[in-house]
Amino acid sequence: MLAGLNRARRGLANLELPRFRPPKRFAWLAFLGPGLIAASAGNDAGGVATYSSIGADLGYDLLWALVLITISLAVVQEMAARMGAVTGKGFSDLVREQFGVRITALVMGTLLLANAGLVVSEFAGIAAAAELFGISRYIAVPTSAVLLWLLILRGSYARVEKVFLALTLVFLAYPIAAVISHPDWSEVAKHMVWPNFAFSSRRLTLLVAMIGTTITPYMQLYLQSAVAEKSGRADPKAARIDAYAGTLFSNIIAASIIIATGATLYVQGISVKSAKDAAEALEPIVGSAAPYIFGAGLLGASILAAAVLPLATAYTVTEAFGFEKGVSRSFREAPVFHGLFVGLIATGALAALIPGLNVIDLLISTQVLNGVVLPVVLVAIVLLVNDRAVMGKYTNNRLYNVVSWSTVVAVSLLSTIYLGMTFYDLIGFGG
Repeated sequence: MLAGLNRARRGLANLELPRFRPPKRFAWLAFLGPGLIAASAGNDAGGVATYSSIGADLGYDLLWALVLITISLAVVQEMAARMGAVTGKGFSDLVREQFGVRITALVMGTLLLANAGLVVSEFAGIAAAAELFGISRYIAVPTSAVLLWLLILRGSYARVEKVFLALTLVFLAYPIAAVISHPDWSEVAKHMVWPNFAFSSRRLTLLVAMIGTTITPYMQLYLQSAVAEKSGRADPKAARIDAYAGTLFSNIIAASIIIATGATLYVQGISVKSAKDAAEALEPIVGSAAPYIFGAGLLGASILAAAVLPLATAYTVTEAFGFEKGVSRSFREAPVFHGLFVGLIATGALAALIPGLNVIDLLISTQVLNGVVLPVVLVAIVLLVNDRAVMGKYTNNRLYNVVSWSTVVAVSLLSTIYLGMTFYDLIGFGG
């Protein structure tokens, strides 16, 4: 999901990643640039589960929020791309150089927490997809974890990656489904421009999850490093256009999922409690085959991400602190790298096997986690992009600062309210 394997020709066993690189499951979009790849990466298992739940539970009520989030995402992605183009460096490099070890530890710790949640969501996606095909999660998840670990260590993952890549194309059916499901377009348009401030704990949870899955922290880190890696000091104007195009494309997909599920599930009073429920939005296109087609796409997206995300996270964190890294090195030579890599896979697989846990709820919870930790990464990005020693004449203008700081404040406020409500319920006063 995060990392494109720049040296895939030599196999993952010989891989040495100095920073985030293009995620290969979106390689077919590479001709439009890393901005499109980065933004589209958010529409994975957790993203589809979140958007489907929003449409099924709330109809079109949060489309206005998605419009605002799209504006914020465009600005944040553009800032990340601009930093990569101007400095020729990745995010972790700049954080270490400009903020020192303590702040680097905070930012990397936040990234590790967020990415661990994403790994959990990907194994939950594997579990959900397997159950659509009648396979128990208690068989599918451990088997997938072991196979992915072996494929990566032996450098053979790239050989089967294209198969999983092809499966993810299923999600491009959602814009078609949104049209064929015949929504009330006047209602869709109204909810896009007219905010609904009705409050409930479920609405707040889904709003924070939508922020977390749309403006996911790893997307900015990937984009900055991908731009820097692609051409060194690239053209900031070209990077800006690419970032905007990527944001628009990915959020059209997101809006389509909400509209399709709103028109098919919400009107029937059906909540998304399982992957099978989420698949029903594709029934207007493929009929009774919807669960299997949806399951194939979910499986492909989840396996691709579950393989690459732990590897990319281990490389990024160990690089930030100068630890030895590389799957070709032994555990004794690179204990931190291997500990993070194996630990993330094991954590994701074990969490997806918790008895009685609803997979959709787990997917949404991991996106909420991303939304809660997002402000730490955003603050670092805004401070760096406004540092003239780093950016020279390419610092933010006033409009960009208004949008970016407003995003930080809004996300921080929503996260604080959500955490406060959660704590309130935990200590027994929530009724």
